[in-house]
Amino acid sequence: MTTASALHLEEITPRNFAAATGIKVRPEQEFAVSPVMQSLAEAYVHPAGVAWPRLMVDGDRPVGFLMAFFDIDWAADGTLFRSGLWRLNIAAGEQGRGYGRFAVESVAEEIRRRGGKQLYVTWHPEPNGPEEFYLKLGFRITGEQSEGETVGVLELD
Repeated sequence: MTTASALHLEEITPRNFAAATGIKVRPEQEFAVSPVMQSLAEAYVHPAGVAWPRLMVDGDRPVGFLMAFFDIDWAADGTLFRSGLWRLNIAAGEQGRGYGRFAVESVAEEIRRRGGKQLYVTWHPEPNGPEEFYLKLGFRITGEQSEGETVGVLELD
């Protein structure tokens, strides 16, 4: 486990782009999360302010990637807007060191800063998926599905 002061998020820039796109999860987890390159492409095509891609760095070592979403039109009809964790890729050799928890806490802090009260996430409900991880952090299953994935929510008050 690292010290909190060494662990930080960086905006994706030309300087750290290769490090970000080099983040790879364990092979048995690849079904559950898109590669960083796809996430960055999706961030690019969404309106400014919706996607929040960040490289997770421990000291000077890239250890993960996260992408949050803010006020996305969840129902695609203008009736329901949500914020949450869109992607979480922890490098294969860096898992089990608290980086996932740091990522969720960082997104929660940013949602609170923007006035939000809930953090949403979706996951594939399969073996080797992240369900247990999210439930241990306090997410509850909403009973909804989004593109075949389980929807979870963490209350931030």
